[in-house]
Amino acid sequence: MPKVTFPNGEVRDVEPGSRLADLLPVDAIAARLDGRLVDLDQPVDEDAAIEPVLPSEPDGLHVLRHSTAHVMAQAVCELYPGAKYAIGPPIEDGFYYDFDLPTSLGPEDLERIDRRMREIVSAGQPFRRQELSRNEALALFADQPYKREIIETAEADEGALGDRFSVYHNDGWADLCLGPHVPTTDRLGAFKLLSLAGAYWRGDERRPQLQRIYGTAWASDEELAAYLHRREEAERRDHRKLGRQLDLFSFPEELGTGLAVWHPRGGILRKQIDDYLRDLHLKRGYDLVVTPHLARSILWETSGHIPIFEENMYPPMEREGARYFVKPMNCPFHVMIYKSQTRSYRELPMRLSELGTVYRFERVGVLHGMLRARGFTQDDSHIICSEERLLEEIVSVFDLTLEIFEAFGFTDPVIALSTKPGKAVGRPEDWARAEAALRAALDRSGRPYSVAEGEGAFYGPKIDFHFHDAIGRLWQLTTIQCDFALPERFDMEYMGEDNERHRPVMIHRAILGSIERFTGVLIEHYAGAFPLWLAPEQIRVIPIADRHAEGAQALAQKLREHALRVNVDRSRETVPKKVREAQLMKVPYTLVVGDKEIEAGTVAVRDRDGHEVRGVPFEPFAQAAAKEAAQRSLHGIDLDSLV
Repeated sequence: MPKVTFPNGEVRDVEPGSRLADLLPVDAIAARLDGRLVDLDQPVDEDAAIEPVLPSEPDGLHVLRHSTAHVMAQAVCELYPGAKYAIGPPIEDGFYYDFDLPTSLGPEDLERIDRRMREIVSAGQPFRRQELSRNEALALFADQPYKREIIETAEADEGALGDRFSVYHNDGWADLCLGPHVPTTDRLGAFKLLSLAGAYWRGDERRPQLQRIYGTAWASDEELAAYLHRREEAERRDHRKLGRQLDLFSFPEELGTGLAVWHPRGGILRKQIDDYLRDLHLKRGYDLVVTPHLARSILWETSGHIPIFEENMYPPMEREGARYFVKPMNCPFHVMIYKSQTRSYRELPMRLSELGTVYRFERVGVLHGMLRARGFTQDDSHIICSEERLLEEIVSVFDLTLEIFEAFGFTDPVIALSTKPGKAVGRPEDWARAEAALRAALDRSGRPYSVAEGEGAFYGPKIDFHFHDAIGRLWQLTTIQCDFALPERFDMEYMGEDNERHRPVMIHRAILGSIERFTGVLIEHYAGAFPLWLAPEQIRVIPIADRHAEGAQALAQKLREHALRVNVDRSRETVPKKVREAQLMKVPYTLVVGDKEIEAGTVAVRDRDGHEVRGVPFEPFAQAAAKEAAQRSLHGIDLDSLV
């Protein structure tokens, strides 16, 4: 009899062929059999370790979402005869499915599909797994061209089991799938269809455009409601919407997709970020450099970008018998600065820092405002040092990263080490040395980290710092890469203390990632209500009547002498409307000035949360605001304490 080991260590003899469903708790929706995720009707024929998969754990949510995607596709096929279905994977917080339909779907169709899905769920239809040969699978999906293409081109790791294919049936409907799924559809229910979008088959613009339906599924109605609330909050904080509302930036069609222009208010915000970074880097021993936006192809051939990264680069320009590419990365230019003269060990470490704009031809489907653009400026630095100094320099970058993010209001990073990807340059032994250095730095820092196998850059392994925003979303921001490959490819050298030539090591690091992406994250983190030091407009002065305009201008000038950014609202709108406009623009402080205030030397101060205090002495307020901005405080003035 097979011996089954349970999570609590209990070992029990069971009848051969016993189903996992009969051995595990009733609230399980799937199981792990020797660590492998399987259906509950899987039989146990030999000794094995088993454990339940519960709905609320990550694997359970994966199964729930995958099963709900199948039910959605089943509903669509029943409601729209002739539907062709493509793929429907679970994704973060939900799922989607792509369809080729005889009609265009609208929001009202989502309601119709939702109703049919709930009927399928209520029916408690069982999911039944079947293995078919390639020819049998092709016959089953004879009227489904996208499934047939998957079957015809699939390798063993893409849905085939050798030359056999896993198919799931419920109520006569079938889908090509590795599974597992919930036992019956009535184990589902906490789901909602969210939106419609277009998507090219297999992400290829040359292939048919399909209709994509997005949805979400959770273990309980309470978790679903909480997610929908977070989603509403995320929509309220959407940096694209707030970017327009706050007049920070735009994406003119005439420029091309994924290319932004910064408006004056956005320019001020960006200047605060840029100036802070430059000043801090100078204090930390970095040298500021500036490099061109394009270079001849020989530079990109030497660096390895053309053979490995060219599909993400803009097409070359032919001039004077040479090909020029706009730069997708800054690193080769910094190498050229290093190689401009013979270097000595006395000059190392060399820390070159640049706010360098790069251009990458990202696919349309992945572009997302400032978070994923085609032109963006990286806070890019490269540290060139001896291998003996490598560990100390990496740890120093950790410290700088934490200092920078604390200034912007982010703490407690989630850290991941990414190892060698499939496409890479450099020798295996150099990759091993680079990875060992990163691991040693992480161990010295004492911070926990995970490992993302195969997710490194093509020239070296990397460490990524992720930070949570105000509503709990995790953003990948900082990247620190250790590189032995480019120094080798560019023949970088320095004269050592022994008068011999040595090869340096290169650390690539972008702490904010890119100014554009970080600005998008910052907008969403603060919902556009930036700390005073970052706010494009820090104070707005509102005269009650025209006769108070001169006094308002005089106060504004005094505030400017305190290095504060101030505007006076001279419009003919009513005072309440002016105050409302200042709040919509998320101005930190609004000062209202009338006869009483001018005579007494006070102001009525209103913060952007709506708290108003009258009779505030002007000079103490000005000093408190100047101090708040100069110290880059994340907290506002206690206005009541000024009265």
